[in-house]
Order: sequence, then C-alpha cells, then structure tokens
Amino acid sequence: MLNKYARAFFTRVLTPFAAFLIRRGVSPDAVTLLGTAGVVAGALVFFPRGEFFWGTIVITLFVFSDLVDGNMARQLGRTSRWGAFLDSTLDRVADGAIFGGLALWYAGSGDDNMLCAVSIFCLASGQVVSYTKARGEAIGLPVAVNGLVERAERLVITLVAAGLAGLHTFGVPGIQVLLPIALWAVAAGSLVTLIQRMVTVRRESAEADAVASAEASQESGTAS
Repeated sequence: MLNKYARAFFTRVLTPFAAFLIRRGVSPDAVTLLGTAGVVAGALVFFPRGEFFWGTIVITLFVFSDLVDGNMARQLGRTSRWGAFLDSTLDRVADGAIFGGLALWYAGSGDDNMLCAVSIFCLASGQVVSYTKARGEAIGLPVAVNGLVERAERLVITLVAAGLAGLHTFGVPGIQVLLPIALWAVAAGSLVTLIQRMVTVRRESAEADAVASAEASQESGTAS
C-alpha cells in the first residue's frame, strides 16, 4: 500500500527537485551513492549512541534519494539495468545500516540482548525477503504477491518509532517504548512476508513445472 500510494505522491512532489539536479549536471548514480552514504552515516553515527531523533531526521533527509534517482533517470530517458542493480544493492546496504545501528545500541548502552537479537532478525529477514523475490524472478517466476511488510513498511514503521522514541531525550516520558514495539512488529511482519513469498514461489514453480511437463508430453506425442 505504501509503495503504491506514498511512492506516487512523493514522486510527484520531488519531480521539480529531480529536474533541478539534472540541470546542474548531477547524475542519478551520484544521487544513489550520496543518499546511501547519508543513510549509513545517520544510522551508524547517531543510533548506536541512542540519538534516535536526530538520527531519524538525517536518515529521512537522505532516504528520499531512492525516489529522486529513479525520477531523474526517467526524465533523462536513461533507465538502465545497471542503475536498477545499483539502486537495489545500495537499498540493502542502507537497510542493514539502520537495523545494524539499532542492534549496536541495544548491544551497548541500550543493554538489552533480546532487542539486539530482534534488531538483527529484522536486518536478516529484510535481506532474505528481498532475496526471495529476486531469486524467484531470476528462475523465471513472477512472484506475484504483495507481502504484509515490505521495504517501505519496514522503514516507515521503524523510523517513525525511532524518531518518536528519540523525543524521550527532550523530556517526553514513556515514549521510548515505541521503538521495541515497532521492532517486534517489523520482525513478525517480515517473517509473515517471507512465508508468503515462499508459499507463492512454491505454487508458481509447481504450476510452471506442470505446464512444462504437459508441453514436453505433447511434443513427444506429436513426434511419435
């Protein structure tokens, strides 16, 4: 749902900014690289120190590069396999930094091994969820399923909760509990999404194998 509606809205909003960067001679790949560097810096500099509010602000400013670079490529009419590959690969790097930063906090000053483990699970499951779709498509399957918690949902839930939890340092009492709740929700949602994709790939592969077998039998009968 977020991919369908929020992405379309922000793409329209960011189109003038993308056009401005094009006029300045900035390439889509440069935006992709800069955006990822900003997200990684925000996550690994602020989150391990428990500065969730400012870390979220920095990450949010840079995470929109994921929309800007694609917008620029479309305006330039040079969408490419390399650009799509680079964007997808660096998305995984950014996601790893966000959940890695949270894991570092809970392993250190946050002093909560359980939430450290949940953060690591969120990191790993997010990577595997993305891999299942990529691998399914690589073997010729459509992987036609909208998962419960995909990348957009993982980022929004986690960053909103982290940003609000960071208000604790400004004197807002009790609000830090939102981050653990969000991490557990993302972990559970990612697990459900992984199962959804595996079930879908299993069904689609069985259907594809059945069609291939039927075609082979038909060709064999025709030849004889």
